[in-house]
Amino acid sequence: MQPPSTETAHSFILRRPGSRSSQCRAPLHAWKLAHALPSHFRGTMAKGKGAESASSTGLLQPGLLKQDELRHAKVRRRPKESKEKLSVCNKLCYAVGGAPYQITGCALGFFLQIYLLDVAQLDPFYASIILFVGRAWDAITDPMVGFFISKTPWSRLGRLMPWIIFSTPFAVISYFLVWFVPDISSCQVMWYLLFYCTFQTLVTCFHVPYSALTMFISREQSERDSATAYRMTVEVLGTVLGTAIQGQIVGQVDTPCIQDSRLFSVTNSSVAVEEVNVTRDAGSLTDTRNAYMIAAGVIGGIYILCAVVLFLGVREKRDASQLQSDEPISFFQGLKLVMKHGAYIKLITGFLFTSLAFMLLEGNFALFCTYTLGFRNEFQNILLAIMLSATLTIPLWQWFLMRFGKKTAVYVGISSAIPFLIMVVVLESNLIVTYVVAIAAGISVAAAFLLPWSMLPDVIDDFNLQHPDAHGHEAIFFSFYVFFTKFTSGVSLGISTLSLDFAGYKTRGCSQPEEVKFTLKMLVSAAPVGLILLGLLLFKLYPIDEDKRRENKKALQDLREEENSSDSDSMELASIV
Repeated sequence: MQPPSTETAHSFILRRPGSRSSQCRAPLHAWKLAHALPSHFRGTMAKGKGAESASSTGLLQPGLLKQDELRHAKVRRRPKESKEKLSVCNKLCYAVGGAPYQITGCALGFFLQIYLLDVAQLDPFYASIILFVGRAWDAITDPMVGFFISKTPWSRLGRLMPWIIFSTPFAVISYFLVWFVPDISSCQVMWYLLFYCTFQTLVTCFHVPYSALTMFISREQSERDSATAYRMTVEVLGTVLGTAIQGQIVGQVDTPCIQDSRLFSVTNSSVAVEEVNVTRDAGSLTDTRNAYMIAAGVIGGIYILCAVVLFLGVREKRDASQLQSDEPISFFQGLKLVMKHGAYIKLITGFLFTSLAFMLLEGNFALFCTYTLGFRNEFQNILLAIMLSATLTIPLWQWFLMRFGKKTAVYVGISSAIPFLIMVVVLESNLIVTYVVAIAAGISVAAAFLLPWSMLPDVIDDFNLQHPDAHGHEAIFFSFYVFFTKFTSGVSLGISTLSLDFAGYKTRGCSQPEEVKFTLKMLVSAAPVGLILLGLLLFKLYPIDEDKRRENKKALQDLREEENSSDSDSMELASIV
């Protein structure tokens, strides 16, 4: 049977107020409708009587027509609803969910190295193994979790939220055990390896789905950017909390150290150190260990609170394309597509080096302040000054990137750290100068926090335009970015700790040899500066500038309006039947 003539089809559709009869799809839709009708209606229409016969038999009664018009009006308003802004409460609840990762990550990043060396009293070689294996395992778990998330079906809570909720209590327990010193010294290395890797796995189960949640809180790019700014502000505030809680609680007690330089000839093994009376107070080391556990308990409580706020205040919104099918893209197929996307590769390569620079600075800054600058009792306050400065300048960078573009913000924001990283090692050790440099460096840290997470959604939008039929790949983008960053940071942190061992680092020493001080200068100044310069050069290749971003935004809006229009036509015909 052939479709009815255009004239017959139009005579039927034009009888419905508000119909899309002017579109070229109308004849075909009418033909499909004719097949959906009972046989006597099809016969009537085939004879050219169309809507008149249908109306006379009661197909479109006036009351039903009015109800259908109302339903059709609601359908046509749906594209506008997708443009509604997220409330401030929604954005704040979403942003709070980023705090646990930053609080725990900041505490581990700034304090774990010095904790293993001077509190747990591990040899620098074993400490480097723990730090490297923990970070490397953390990197490996990101794509693993991304794989399992891509296979997770949608539930009443969503696809991502169950991962966040169910991983939280176990992550808090393992985090606390990282900061506990077991009585059996022979098992200390395995203890820290086990619980450090366990915590990294569980916090990945929290953070990867949370990062991918950015794409499911709103369809609007501007709303996602705004929510990202809220998130970055809270995350930097989380680093302030992590630094303040860990630093201030631990700073209330004095970690005992070896003052007699003759003891430096003794091996770094914990057994040899314990045979020498090196403490002013027999209970001071125990007090220090208790302080670390108290700080871990406080941070664990904040972790749980933030997870609850995120769960109560945020709901996942399935993308319109996701509503068509519940079958996500194959992980390996999605990974192949993602790794072939040039904009993504160029973005993560550039941020790989800049993020590595700041992580190298983070991992060694406590030792640098303690031994090179000589501020043993002030380093936690210097760290706090950096994080406070970063928190207060996040809104500044959000305004800057909206005004001048994200690529310009990358060049200006990240490069501004270079002169201060040079000043902190060139100038004579002075507490006031150090605080000024710390505050100025915090401004650049804010840009390094904000920009990667603000630019990744742009890359995903660009990917969606090139691969409109590929769905469920968001977690792959985020997890592999974090994978490369964490793996390289693990390598760098392990190498930096080993380099301190080769330079002659003395466990629990009140001072260190000049070789160690010089090595610390290289690790917090020369190496980060070189990595930042290399990363900025690679950003020249990044193709998504402001013009391209606006073009992609308009194309995505047109695509979504077309999808909504298609859905409206389908619902319109169904309502007629």
